[in-house]
Amino acid sequence: MEPLLVVGIIVLSGFICGELAGKLKLPKVTGYILAGILLNPDISSFIPADFPSHALPVANVALAFIAFFIGGTLFYPRLKELGKGILSITFFEAEITFFVITAGFLLIAPLVMKTSGPIWLTVCIPISILIGSLGAPTDPSIAIAVRNEYGAHGQVSDTILGVAALDDVLGIMNFSVAIVLAETLVMHKHFSLSGSVLHPLAVIGGSLAIGIAFGCIFNYLTSFLKKHTEGVFIVLIFGLLSLCFGISGLIGGDELLAIMTMGIVVVNFNPKRDVIFKVIERYIEKLIYVLFFTLSCMQLNLSVIPTAMIFIIFFIFLRIAGKYLGTFIGAKVAGASPAIKKYTAGGLVPQGGVVVGLALMIKQNAAFDAIADIIISVIIGATVINEFLGPITTKAMLKKAGEIH
Repeated sequence: MEPLLVVGIIVLSGFICGELAGKLKLPKVTGYILAGILLNPDISSFIPADFPSHALPVANVALAFIAFFIGGTLFYPRLKELGKGILSITFFEAEITFFVITAGFLLIAPLVMKTSGPIWLTVCIPISILIGSLGAPTDPSIAIAVRNEYGAHGQVSDTILGVAALDDVLGIMNFSVAIVLAETLVMHKHFSLSGSVLHPLAVIGGSLAIGIAFGCIFNYLTSFLKKHTEGVFIVLIFGLLSLCFGISGLIGGDELLAIMTMGIVVVNFNPKRDVIFKVIERYIEKLIYVLFFTLSCMQLNLSVIPTAMIFIIFFIFLRIAGKYLGTFIGAKVAGASPAIKKYTAGGLVPQGGVVVGLALMIKQNAAFDAIADIIISVIIGATVINEFLGPITTKAMLKKAGEIH
């Protein structure tokens, strides 16, 4: 089948399913995911089996835009405005969720996968670390939709939105550390100061340096542009994001960390920041999400779903437990109100966006061939369920907090 014909089918199917999901009062991302599953070569025989792997560059471009947008949320004056309370809650809920999921999977994975000895070290520990790192990100669009629909206003809804916008950043940082540690275990590398400590630091430091460099280049080039030249902004964004992603991958860096850093530099030091991010939002954001989620779900290995179902249930349970515990501790440290301690975590259940992209990055690393399919299946399965649960829990918590009347 002609590749462009397949691309057309993917875009239109994702768009239609997303719109139908919206009509049913569901997140549009749920529709994109459903379209990807239906177009999976295991289900749709007319889709070439090798098409999803050949379409990875398209998915990577979409993921680069998403990571850039996440970096763009870290505008320093806005962070100061949010206050220390939200920063404290974000840190503790993200890191405690990481720890709770990792610890839980270290106990569960050997029983489900029936592994022991060296395999436990090279399979169960890497799976636990990687899945744990994917627990932090929250989908803020659900909280925004619920807040707008019911006219919710107050400290709990403000806290939910602030934390949901920030914990994607910690999620990417957790993932950057986890993937280096997991690769060390999978590749049977012996512990050494250079290999197990200095190498991860070099990867992270190099990625930050690349992101800063490309952010500065972008800011310099856009200083010559007028604000109404939106088409040129799109060309520059596309070109420099692709270069930043590609060069980071070429030298063994962390592509998403580099792109996110580039976004941070742009939003904090470019006077045209508002125009730049509005151009993305206005013209290409929907296409990015349709392509990304539909293509991602086409890469699911459906044969591992039965094993993944057990992990999906445990992941959802452990993630919610981590969110509640972390939010409570973070709020207590910050001296937040009882309402924030009790009700914020319920609004942090939705999960989408960047977490699927991070899982997809695992599949692109040959070191994780043996475990990538199970991780992707767990994350996509949990994302679908969490996107259904999210609006329910968010509405319930805001109602209990007295912010929905």
